[in-house]
Amino acid sequence: MAGDPRDSLDLLPLVFSRPRKALAGARALLAGRPGPFEASVAHHVLGLFERDFGDLTAALGHLRRARALARRTGSAAREADVLATLGIALVHSGRTRPGLAALEQARARSTGMSAAKILFLRAGALWILGRHHEALDDLRRALPELRRADDTIWTARALTLRATLLLALGSVERADQDFRVAERLWATTDQEHDKVVALENRGRAAFRSGDLPAALGHFDEAARRYLALGTPAFVMEMERCAALMAAGLPREALERADASIDLLDRTGGQPTRRAQLLFTAAGAALAAGDPETAIARVRPAIRLFAAQKREWWETHARLTLCQARFASGRISPSLARDAAALATTLSRLGSPEDVQAFLLAGRAALALGRAGEAAPHLTRAARGRFRGPAFARADGWLAHALRAESEGRPRGVLDACRRGLDVIDEHRLTLGASELRARATARGAELAALAQRVSRRSGDARRLLAWSERWRATALAVPPARSPGDRELLRDVTAFREIASRADAARSAGAPVASLDRERARLEREIRGRTLTMRARGEPGGDRFDAGALLGRLGGTVLAEIAEIDGDLHVLLCGEGRVRGYAAGRIADAAAEVEHLRAGLRRLAYEGAPQRLALVEEAGRRLQDMLFGPAARRLGEGPVVIVPPGRLHGVPWAVLPALRDRVVSVSPSARAWLRAVDLVPPPTGDSASGIVLVRGPGLGSGGGEVPPLARLYGGAAVLEDGGATASAVLKAIDGARLAHIAAHGIFRADSPMFSSLRMADGPLTVYEFERLGRAPHQIILPSCDSGGLQPVGADELLGLAAALLPLGTAGIVAGLVPVHDEAVIPLMLALHAGLSAGRSTAEALRDARREIPDDPLHQATAWSFTAIGAA
Repeated sequence: MAGDPRDSLDLLPLVFSRPRKALAGARALLAGRPGPFEASVAHHVLGLFERDFGDLTAALGHLRRARALARRTGSAAREADVLATLGIALVHSGRTRPGLAALEQARARSTGMSAAKILFLRAGALWILGRHHEALDDLRRALPELRRADDTIWTARALTLRATLLLALGSVERADQDFRVAERLWATTDQEHDKVVALENRGRAAFRSGDLPAALGHFDEAARRYLALGTPAFVMEMERCAALMAAGLPREALERADASIDLLDRTGGQPTRRAQLLFTAAGAALAAGDPETAIARVRPAIRLFAAQKREWWETHARLTLCQARFASGRISPSLARDAAALATTLSRLGSPEDVQAFLLAGRAALALGRAGEAAPHLTRAARGRFRGPAFARADGWLAHALRAESEGRPRGVLDACRRGLDVIDEHRLTLGASELRARATARGAELAALAQRVSRRSGDARRLLAWSERWRATALAVPPARSPGDRELLRDVTAFREIASRADAARSAGAPVASLDRERARLEREIRGRTLTMRARGEPGGDRFDAGALLGRLGGTVLAEIAEIDGDLHVLLCGEGRVRGYAAGRIADAAAEVEHLRAGLRRLAYEGAPQRLALVEEAGRRLQDMLFGPAARRLGEGPVVIVPPGRLHGVPWAVLPALRDRVVSVSPSARAWLRAVDLVPPPTGDSASGIVLVRGPGLGSGGGEVPPLARLYGGAAVLEDGGATASAVLKAIDGARLAHIAAHGIFRADSPMFSSLRMADGPLTVYEFERLGRAPHQIILPSCDSGGLQPVGADELLGLAAALLPLGTAGIVAGLVPVHDEAVIPLMLALHAGLSAGRSTAEALRDARREIPDDPLHQATAWSFTAIGAA
């Protein structure tokens, strides 16, 4: 073969710049009957590619062949280079001792720059094993030589690895500095794969520093670029799963981890990565409240880590196993001992996760009634309240609060809970997406519950009210961040609407829809991904709750806040200048009864079974006892505002006997009700100014109430037929005084932000309502499920109503269950008669119920609607 055989070495860096080109070049080289040196390089390239992107067994075969050929060349440098790559592959395969031995042989045969490269590669193997300090020692020796040689690529790789090690040890700022220097170096090269790794690392550093939107954005962009390169990204998927868990999306993280495990298994990938992915999946399952799945995932991970002699990883995996055992209720003295031993080991290893282990050991001891044993563990865990990212600091405050509770210091408990929730608040307000804000509150649920528990024991109902409000519907206190100039988001939303409309039409016609559904799912992922990366715009977090201010504004109204504490319901009646507390039923019983009641209303609407009305009424009586207990007899005679916990926002309140003939409204929190009271409707020039009436397609009644309402509000804007497009409706209702949207509603419990109203050109989703400058002051949604709200986080809500409230809507009337389209018409006409007379939505809905025909169908229809807000 003509030319210098060493020219073939140019193929090696191509593996991480243009991997497919490197693969083709190596195969072409082998096809040309090369000499030993060139053949060694070709097999080396194939081994590198298979090791990192393909089949590890195939990689080992290529690398062993490359070493044998290198030996024939007599080049010690060539053999050492292959030996180092083979050593890392052996470590990845779980053969730790021979892998490290091969790396040591390679180091011993190298000098100068070659030795520095081998030290870097050995540091990479030690990183895989979790031997972080040893890896840093190798890099300290390698970096000066690499810099002296002015080798940009290898210096950037070494800095990247050092930053990764520093992150694992909790040194976020130092890691970020190394990542930034490495990224500048990569920018001067053509190493496309390494450039994507640098982008991934920016996401990793942003996540560790608490900047979740930036982390998710970097990971998403890196995933797109890995896909374009045709290389899998198993390590990045683990990091992205961690970010998704921090974002309160553990189910999504679990799905991604399991999908990565499946891909790795199908391609014969590295057992080291399989162990880490199993560990990641276990953590996601645990965060999702599924400890049994967590145990099933983490046990094989522990076995793999142990076989691979990866103490760092094995110890962390055993901590996850202990946490899953605790979450499943398997609390025993052995669990407490195991957690304490793991905490000690993690401290020795320098892992910041020792806080979690000490916290677990303390909680296990408390659960066993061993407060004295718990105290030192909780004290160690509480040291974490002043360092690390927000969630780690919040866990430190939780440990501090638990110790104060065990020592009988209620003031200490409440102070620690307050400060821990403040930490999560700071983090939450960096998030632009309302979904992330809502889900992030889950990390403060235990702190809030602990404070409520202590307040309940004190017998101080006003204090309990304040703590019930402290962590309730906080995401609704601030409008979501909006990015009106995001053309890509607008493009995806428009495409989603078109695809969804085509899929619905095809389904109705009996045509195949599989490809359309796949494209719709892809667009949903794109839209959601873009919104999750939106950053907050520095909005304030809203005023702290003031019980005195609430009592001063209620007048003759009674506000009934229902708090859940350890599964029990407690009713806090606010009115007449005081707060009174009453014990009620169990939330699990109430939630089951709510589903029974809602099913009865659905049957009345669609099955025409009037005999079920008596069953629905009886269910309403049972539910009232569960929700209110003795408080039901102390509601007074005036209007009632109900603030239920998130799980109970689907209650059809008008079915309850004590509320059936009352002015009743619902609010996510007392603070939300106070904000709604203060909202001033937009100025109007005449009775019809600012009124919008919308009639969407496909209604069984044809939206029959809209023409008479147009006559009632002469001059109102009417959008119907082809004119009722999503963009036209959004433009018309922005800043309106009153909007009535008669359109089919779809509530998506699986993805509440994609709950929608059906317009002429397809679904109008919650994401788009969030782009309104100001939502209508009052909005009437007569369609099925339009009032559906999904509880997430600690006590947060997602759905259409939840999107409208922080954007300026003061009053909503919406359906909680599917309703009969024809039976809605008389209810809506009577409702608007009251609204046009100047009544609030709750007053008008109460009066409308009195005006409708007295038969089971219309009665059930009236009970299926609720008033939300204060206007």
